Amino acid sequence: MKNYSGKLQQLLYLIVSLLLVMAISLRRDEKVLGHDLKQQQEEATKTDTMTVLEDGSVQLNTTELGKDIIGYGGTVPLEITLQDGRIKSVKALPNSETPKFFESASVLLSKWDGLTIEEAQQLEVDGVSGATFTSKAIIENVQRGLQYAANNPEKGSIWSDFDLSAKAIAGLIVVLLAAIVPLFVRNKRYRIAQQILNVVVLGFWCGSFLNYTSMVSYMSNGMNVIALIVPVIMLITAFVYPLFGKKSYYCTHVCPLGSLQELAGKCVGYKIKMKPTTIKYLDMFRQILWSVLMLCLWTGIWFDWIDYEPFSAFVFQSASWVVIAIAVVFVALSTVVIRPYCRFVCPTGSLFKCSQYSSPKNKK
Repeated sequence: MKNYSGKLQQLLYLIVSLLLVMAISLRRDEKVLGHDLKQQQEEATKTDTMTVLEDGSVQLNTTELGKDIIGYGGTVPLEITLQDGRIKSVKALPNSETPKFFESASVLLSKWDGLTIEEAQQLEVDGVSGATFTSKAIIENVQRGLQYAANNPEKGSIWSDFDLSAKAIAGLIVVLLAAIVPLFVRNKRYRIAQQILNVVVLGFWCGSFLNYTSMVSYMSNGMNVIALIVPVIMLITAFVYPLFGKKSYYCTHVCPLGSLQELAGKCVGYKIKMKPTTIKYLDMFRQILWSVLMLCLWTGIWFDWIDYEPFSAFVFQSASWVVIAIAVVFVALSTVVIRPYCRFVCPTGSLFKCSQYSSPKNKK
């Protein structure tokens, strides 16, 4: 009976945590899982998908066509202008992408200039390293718009969204290993190997991790489970595994930044010894910091702090120097303090802890 009560309490805290993220999504984007709740504004700002201009050129707006195509921070609508059967220009419309990421990916917008619809549909465009999700969203919006222009708007099967690139396959394999193998294997050598894979493949190569930016985006815009299979698996390890007794599983076995800190800690034998009271006060600081930052999100006072979580330093080509500096400081500190960012700062980890909370009487 006690065990049942504890599980129910965990489930309730998980629901509360998801509602917290939903509240942030509503405050920032005014939509949940892709559903815009401001119906009147939507009607007022709704634009036609195809418009014929006075000079005879055709203008395509992918806002509706690509409303299920999600970049890093949200949808990435485009305006495609066709003249005499050729693409005159591709321009970005307002979006919620992180400016640094979008600036890197925006070099793709001129790739289709001068091509016919048929030539553009056959053109294979590679994404920009460091802005993978944004690049993919731009490419898919162009393809969706050209499909519409060619009077062939039907979508392929759901599996057509699956990314078969080497990077995507490698990321899927590594996240599956992280999600499954530690459940059955406890081996120090394997753990080090998995951590290296987490850092190199999930972190630096794929740029896949959970942070407030990604989770708010998923809550606002919904998720294409096939296209975002790696983040889906990460979310399962972060929120579902704890319901079955695997608390902090994502932070311990999957998170690239957590893995990097632990690997850095193995490079130096000396560790600063902290008194239990010091650890207690530092943990209290983490909780207070998280509460303040959440208040900033709910009130809209300071949304931009979510862009300064050090996870995005893995995507160093697009990350700001401030984020990179924060990441470097904590990785350096982790050589003498065990996982300092994870234990005493991480707002994302604090959200996970909130969803996994159980009262002392339910702890074994």
